[in-house]
Amino acid sequence: MLTSTNASDTHPLSHAAFERATKLMPGGVNSPARAFGAVGGSPLFISHAEGPYLFDLDGNRYIDYIGSWGPMILGHAQPEVIEAITQAATRGTSYGAPTEAESRLAEQIIDAVPSIEKVRLVNSGTEATMSALRVARGATGRNKVIKFAGNYHGHVDALLVAAGSAAATLGAPDSPGVTPGAAADTIVLSYNDVSGLENVFAQHGSEIAAVILEPVVGNMGCVTPTMEFLQSMRDLTTRHGSILIFDEVMTGFRVAMGGAQERFGITPDMTTLGKIVGGGMPLGAYGGQRDIMDQVLPTGKVFQAGTLSGNPVAVAAGSATLDILKKAPPYEALERMGERLATGLASAASDAGIPHTVARVGSMMTLFFNPDPVTCWDEADRCDREAFGRYFWGLIGQGVYMPCSQFEALFFSRLHDEAIIDETIDAARKTLAAL
Repeated sequence: MLTSTNASDTHPLSHAAFERATKLMPGGVNSPARAFGAVGGSPLFISHAEGPYLFDLDGNRYIDYIGSWGPMILGHAQPEVIEAITQAATRGTSYGAPTEAESRLAEQIIDAVPSIEKVRLVNSGTEATMSALRVARGATGRNKVIKFAGNYHGHVDALLVAAGSAAATLGAPDSPGVTPGAAADTIVLSYNDVSGLENVFAQHGSEIAAVILEPVVGNMGCVTPTMEFLQSMRDLTTRHGSILIFDEVMTGFRVAMGGAQERFGITPDMTTLGKIVGGGMPLGAYGGQRDIMDQVLPTGKVFQAGTLSGNPVAVAAGSATLDILKKAPPYEALERMGERLATGLASAASDAGIPHTVARVGSMMTLFFNPDPVTCWDEADRCDREAFGRYFWGLIGQGVYMPCSQFEALFFSRLHDEAIIDETIDAARKTLAAL
């Protein structure tokens, strides 16, 4: 794969920081996507962020299209959010006891998300999906779960499984350390495959506790669902008494205030949240219909707990963020900027003769190095990874920081105005022409 020039020459401080980190942490990172494994070279180390920009240790400024993988819809270091964090921290950083701030954030979530009548706060999206599945199994008394290839729901053992060649396969572990037993009740299907879904319910309907999916996929690039797919899933789960779970960790408060379920008009039984709900701080949530959520201890018998759940500093950041989104909704502006960026990237790729397709939902987007529409993992897997790696490093050289994998959606904030979008398109045009 063609990557950047020698990192020690172009980003010497980042390179030195990475060399140090590799001696201290596995791969030098605390999450594998940060290691630049998909694009080659060594990662840039960030010193700070402000508004729509990231700044690395070497003093370079980048237009940011990661946004901490989704949370920073208001931009980095938003003053009202920082003030809320600061004020909360002065009162103590953790109590292990209830606070009224938790109830206020719960009210904000319930008010915004159509499917949620009761909610439980946790510490991450992974924790939210893990807990939601346990509740679904406890509420239904069933074991099997359906997920979709290319959908990522955190590093939960039962969900770290990959699809086989058939329309549906019982899950096989996709990571060392995940036992066959942990994945044995997971059925993996192809995203947007209605007939595959119908066939599995015909065979196993009485055994299926839940179906979980990203209602807009962000983890094989931005992949949109068909309405037939969503409606079939809603109808089948209702008919068979299974619980439909929307993993809106990425899409919640991002593609609409009420998430993808508001945008598409399909209401699940349960929803998992993360990212924006914590305003960039470690916070997740899961919620749903009252009778389902009342299965959770101490009301019901399904166990879930956490010392730092509802952490007051994270709750303050999340609550301030949702306040701003409700008082000054950015979604129309994000839609306009998203259309401008998508059109510009597609035009730049076409002019350069690069086979491509662009997928977008609101302020989530991917330029796929693939001439065909991407609707599932098998199609995403046919993208030109080498071309993407060259594209990524070309943009870095021009001050634009895109996700470091073909299979991650980009995100932008309400501070990405027309001038910033046009600067990005110009950088992409130059980079793609050089490919």
